[in-house]
Formats: sequence, C-alpha cells, structure tokens
Amino acid sequence: MRTILVTGAAGFIGYHLSERLLGQGDRVVGVDNLNPYYDVSLKKARLERLRRHEGFRFVRMDISDREDMKNLFGSRRGVFDRVVHLAAQADVRYSIKNPHAYVDSNVQGFLNILEGCRYTETPHLVFASSSSVYGGNAATPFSVHHNVDHPVSLYAATKKAGELMAHAYADLYGIPCTGLRFFTVYGPWGRPDMALFLFTEAMLEGRSIDVYNRGNMRRDFTYIDDIIEGVTRVMELVPVPDPRWDKFRPDPGSSFAPYRIYNI
Repeated sequence: MRTILVTGAAGFIGYHLSERLLGQGDRVVGVDNLNPYYDVSLKKARLERLRRHEGFRFVRMDISDREDMKNLFGSRRGVFDRVVHLAAQADVRYSIKNPHAYVDSNVQGFLNILEGCRYTETPHLVFASSSSVYGGNAATPFSVHHNVDHPVSLYAATKKAGELMAHAYADLYGIPCTGLRFFTVYGPWGRPDMALFLFTEAMLEGRSIDVYNRGNMRRDFTYIDDIIEGVTRVMELVPVPDPRWDKFRPDPGSSFAPYRIYNI
C-alpha cells in the first residue's frame, strides 16, 4: 500500500486523481488551501466525497508556507512513495490582476515541494505544467521538442519557471521529475470559470457567449479521464538520464538528468 501526496486535492484534477488512486488501494494525503479563487463550496463538496475513503487524509495548508511544508514532509526518508504536485494559482487572465499570487504559489510553493522531495528522497515527483508555456510559438502541433522561451502571460512564465526549477533539482539532487503540460481540462466537477461551464450557463440563460481575440483561435480540450489516465501511467514511469542527450544540440524534450516533460 503506497502513500501518495497529492497537492491541490480539492481542485478539479486533484480530486479526480485522488479518487482514482484511492480506488486502486493507495493511501492519499491531500493538501489544499481552499482559496476563494472560485466557489469554495465546490472544493468542499469534492473533499466530502474523498473523505468517504478510509485511506484519505486531508491537510489544509498553503504550499507557499515554508515551515508548514517542512512539517508535512518531516525528516523521514521516503515518507511519500510518490508526490503529485497539482496545486497552483491558475488562469491566464487573473495573473494580470493579481500577479503576486502566481509567484507565491507557482514559484515559492513549488520550491517548497522540491525541497521536501529533496530531503526525503522522494522516488518520483510528477508535477503539473501547462500548454500555456508554448506562448508565442506558432508551430503546431505543439511538441516538447520545441523551444518555449517566449511566454505571453505571467502564468505561463511561472509554469516555465517550475519546469526549469524541477530540472535543476533533478540534476543537482537526482530527484526523478516528470512535468505534464495539460491542455484545457474539462469534465464532471470541473472549474466553473472554464469555457465549458461559462458557455453552457450563457446559453441556458439566453445570453451571448463572450468570444476573445475576435474568435481567431483554436483550443484543445482534454477530458478529465484521459488526463488522469496519463498521470497515473506517468507516475509509474520513473525518468532516468538520457545517454543520447547531446549538449551541442540540446533537445528540450530530453535531458542528461532524470527529468522528462510530456504533453497530455
């Protein structure tokens, strides 16, 4: 019976992942700060469903709190068999209004996760990145082998920073790290600020749908079950250094460290 830390467990993806892990017999320690970015009652309702499982333990905590995170990981080696880091301040538009929230959660919070994994020698850290890191890159389909050095939002910049921080820790301390770039996830128990729910609500109320950029965009939507399938499979695929990595022709999709990045 494994013990798995899931940050952002009251969130959309964290809830579904925790349900999947508990259903297959794992113990889950779920962390969330229940911030009011969207309706907290939805987060609490997800947690109530998770609490039905004997193997679930919830810790209300802000990952940006260094001391609390130290206490969560403790000093025992291998306290968690896997760490899946999904907690983050989400949404591109909100990052324009409240930029500090993104640095606190997505940079400082992730650093605390990395430090916890470092000192307890976590066997595998899986963390959420985002398709937004592709930024100004117009080449499609998006590939992990593409350069992603031109973010167009602070949210994207913090997600790219997380990928770089994870790579540094993988190299310096040998922590196997896998980053997953999600593409607009939708499904049951989803975030009410996402297009699927906003469009549906507008149609039911007879209102027009808000369209940005004059409609000149395309977006991939990924069903939650497919995301969870990807996450659970990757959890078992512990990365190792790629012996073929060439420092004279560096490939962003591979590494000399135990680090990988995937699109889902």
